[in-house]
Amino acid sequence: MGKRSLSALPWQLKLGLLAALVLQFVVHGLTPAPHARAIDLAVPPSNAALAATSLGEPLGLSKALMLYLQAFDNQPGISIPFRDLDYARVEQWLARIMALDPQSQYPLLSASRLYAEVPIEAKQRRMLDFVYQAFLQDPNRRWPWLAHGVVLAKHRLKDLPLASRYAAALRQYATGKDVPRWAQQMDIFLREDMNELESAKVLLGGLLQSGKINDPHEWHFLNEKLKELEKRSQE
Repeated sequence: MGKRSLSALPWQLKLGLLAALVLQFVVHGLTPAPHARAIDLAVPPSNAALAATSLGEPLGLSKALMLYLQAFDNQPGISIPFRDLDYARVEQWLARIMALDPQSQYPLLSASRLYAEVPIEAKQRRMLDFVYQAFLQDPNRRWPWLAHGVVLAKHRLKDLPLASRYAAALRQYATGKDVPRWAQQMDIFLREDMNELESAKVLLGGLLQSGKINDPHEWHFLNEKLKELEKRSQE
């Protein structure tokens, strides 16, 4: 069969082809672009379910869950800011992961250094309280994260009473030999910032008399600070 040229086609057919082509362009222009939809963070399995799933390897499962949580903000075709996550569920995941591996520091590092750094006060406070409660369960190992919480409460939240509460907990409970004295002394300097000079003097005087300060330079610095507080309290 011989080929027919386009010009040989009936004008009605040529008009129909043109209309179909125009319609295709119109439909394509009106169709919205494919949109990636964020998936909400699910409620984590119970501790009992995770224990059964771990098959006697809770440390490995803990690491896998931590990787899952850390990567949740990067979903196919979309990136979710930490501030948009459901922090109640983030807290639940962190708690489950810590229950599987109580010795791991990574969940608290993430809580204090990642999730507590978002510019939303309610979410910052939630993460800091989570760190505080976890600290109370193992203060001599978990003190670094509460010390960072003191800094965040003071400088980000501008909440000196909260910072002082955390610092007081460090002084009272983080008493192990591996806990640096600067962490235990944060409470003294925060009380000075809050103009609670008498409380700061009592704490500092007790520290100097305790015999725990063996470094002469540190002892001299703290003794001079005590003299400064005494002078200020008499003004």
